[in-house]
Amino acid sequence: MGKRNAKHKIRNWKQYNQALVNLSSVTFYIDVAAIKA
Repeated sequence: MGKRNAKHKIRNWKQYNQALVNLSSVTFYIDVAAIKA
């Protein structure tokens, strides 16, 4: 870990890793009109 996390120890790795995954997730909403076009 870098200097940024040096002050805070991560105790819940599962939750931390899931938060990192969620940061990179992207959701697309496609309009029905766009599908028809």
